Amino acid sequence: MQIHQDFQWLDPSARGASCAMGNFDGVHLGHASVIDLARGRGPLGVITFEPHPRQFFAPDAPPFRLMNAEARANRLAKLGVEHLFQLPFNRALAALTPEEFARDVLAEGLGISHVVVGADFCFGKGRSGTAHDLRALGERFGFATTIAPLVQIAGREVSSTAIRQALTEGRPRDAAAMLGHLHRIEGEVIHGEKRGRELGYPTANMSLSGLHLPRFGVYAVKVDVLTGPHSGAYMGAASLGVRPMFSGEVPNLETYLLDFKGDLYGHHLSVALVEFLRPEMKFDGLPALIAQMEADCAQARAILATA
Repeated sequence: MQIHQDFQWLDPSARGASCAMGNFDGVHLGHASVIDLARGRGPLGVITFEPHPRQFFAPDAPPFRLMNAEARANRLAKLGVEHLFQLPFNRALAALTPEEFARDVLAEGLGISHVVVGADFCFGKGRSGTAHDLRALGERFGFATTIAPLVQIAGREVSSTAIRQALTEGRPRDAAAMLGHLHRIEGEVIHGEKRGRELGYPTANMSLSGLHLPRFGVYAVKVDVLTGPHSGAYMGAASLGVRPMFSGEVPNLETYLLDFKGDLYGHHLSVALVEFLRPEMKFDGLPALIAQMEADCAQARAILATA
């Protein structure tokens, strides 16, 4: 998949794409349906924005994203997307009227042949343009528009908001049902305080900065090591939260890979939340903590053996 960071000076080979357009946070089943409707009418593309417009307009609001840009790109590539147009969302883009966006960005800039959006899609300054406005503008500027119906499961609309709620409540399987895949946290392994190593359970530490925080606690996880000599798939148990036993303050993700030995610092991991095991807790001492970690790993192993 080719990633394009702007709509100007685009390589001619990337023009003429049939594109799905939206924020695609989580790349859930609703997003997948929009992408599927774009297939078969030219090179398959996705038009999205970085940062997320909500981040741009409310930078001090609590983190809400289900995935960072790297994780989103990885998921879109798995869906067969050939061109990812990851447009920088800035004051200039936000100020474009719906007509200017359709003409300058979609028609003249990207040269798209076809665009698919959800029925609730809004665009242009002040979110003043609707999906039906986009269809009319496409007729003027030379591209076709398809409006995708919203996707429901058991009578409930699939949305990033509903997925965030499931994760907040510690229901990763319900989130996965709406996503169409396990919820994953991706990023680089960073140096921590190395307490896990001292306790006999060395962990791979990852930042949660900018992401929506699932329920704090311990999870059974599936881990893909994406880079380095240990690349591959593993099972694990992960602690997500602030480590109350050690008076932590900044949330992070600490993952213990079962049956693994090696150095993962600086390499990239994709950690999938499979099942919530228990909430964070304090223990009377290190022996009690170690005994609980051993029990957590045994429970995670049993769950993942059939997951």
